[in-house]
Amino acid sequence: MLDLLQAVVLGILQGLTEFLPISSSAHLRIFPELFGWGDPGAAFTAVVQIGTELAVLVYFRHDIWRIGSTWVRSLFQAEYRGHLDARMGWFIIVGSLPIVLLGVTLKDIIENDLRNLWIIGTTLIVLGLVLGLADKIGRNEKAIKALTLRDAILMGFAQAAALVPGVSRSGATISMGRFLGYEREAATRYAFLLAIPAVVGAGLFQLPEIPDGDNLYGWGPTLAATVVSFIIGYAAIAWLLRYVSTHSYTPFVLYRVLLGSTVLVLLGFGVLTA
Repeated sequence: MLDLLQAVVLGILQGLTEFLPISSSAHLRIFPELFGWGDPGAAFTAVVQIGTELAVLVYFRHDIWRIGSTWVRSLFQAEYRGHLDARMGWFIIVGSLPIVLLGVTLKDIIENDLRNLWIIGTTLIVLGLVLGLADKIGRNEKAIKALTLRDAILMGFAQAAALVPGVSRSGATISMGRFLGYEREAATRYAFLLAIPAVVGAGLFQLPEIPDGDNLYGWGPTLAATVVSFIIGYAAIAWLLRYVSTHSYTPFVLYRVLLGSTVLVLLGFGVLTA
């Protein structure tokens, strides 16, 4: 019962933090350590993220259907090949390649060495400052329809940086989008769409490790956490898209720096162990 309660709390945490540029994987590593629950494991983290990505699929279902169907038509009908949705399909595919290739290649390093809290605390601070700089100097002039193959690839490589816990998948992609001059809502929307193949793929890749691999919880608590993360994540998407249309990312930058600094201080005093 205790495992179930802990997993549900982590599911809520995952749903709240997956789409905000504050790193859900960092939170799933930091807070269980603070509560004395232990590291839930990379497998648990990856599988629970499927819940939040299902929230993306549901929330953007009309966009996804339009992009997917137009992309398929473009494979057989030349008149669709210049269509924005067909190009967006290719952009998502190509932009997903860096994180997929690096994720498979560096799997052991990601699951072990990079989950160190010293690394997580540092990346929270550094990438928070990067997000703040990108948001400050971003020209805010490009809508999502202005997306090019070059920009899609650059944002794909930025997303791959989130293989390091503490970076934030959405935060890294949004930062690159803002550096490239995209509007906050455009960069955020593309970050959500780009994450779908990577997160769902990572979760499915880790499924076999749930019963006896790198996972503190079994199937029951993990599935419960995944369902909870879907519900909370859906609400978080709607809120964030409304928020960024009229506000900057400054509160998230300040939160990242504060959380990262707190983690490093607690590690220094021995309250947390890396």
